Amino acid sequence: MIESQPLSGRRTDEGHEFLIRVYYEDTDFSGVVYHANYLKYFERSRSEFLRLIGIHHSDLAALPEPLAFAVARIDVRFHRPARIDDLIRVVTRPVTVRGALFVLHQRAECGGHRLAEATVEVVCINLDNRPRRMPKALSQRIADCIPDNTGAAKNDGSP
Repeated sequence: MIESQPLSGRRTDEGHEFLIRVYYEDTDFSGVVYHANYLKYFERSRSEFLRLIGIHHSDLAALPEPLAFAVARIDVRFHRPARIDDLIRVVTRPVTVRGALFVLHQRAECGGHRLAEATVEVVCINLDNRPRRMPKALSQRIADCIPDNTGAAKNDGSP
């Protein structure tokens, strides 16, 4: 059994962990999670990862030059289905950060079985949808969560 955790998930040796319960509304007519819902699960987990390390979307919007994050590319591989009432564990791990871009690896699993995984490229943009270099403090918070060669994060990523 997975222990309870804060609403924004928690940091583990694997990355950021976020739990999602599968509800009836998440399933298709055959009783399995509709494939597009994994994109929503990954989005929620990415948002909570950023929140946990002190990057809030509302703070980005309040900057003198408001900023936002947009998914530029996502590559998803589906392995097996989840079903109603399953508790899905989404692990988000930053891979790289440079300029306006950061890349994450995300994995959804249930009961030790891999359900889906994605590589996600996220770009920092202004409100005209133009790429903008992330402020150093933001990119550093993400970079600090990239595991080193031993698999350990460079620091705990606390704000």
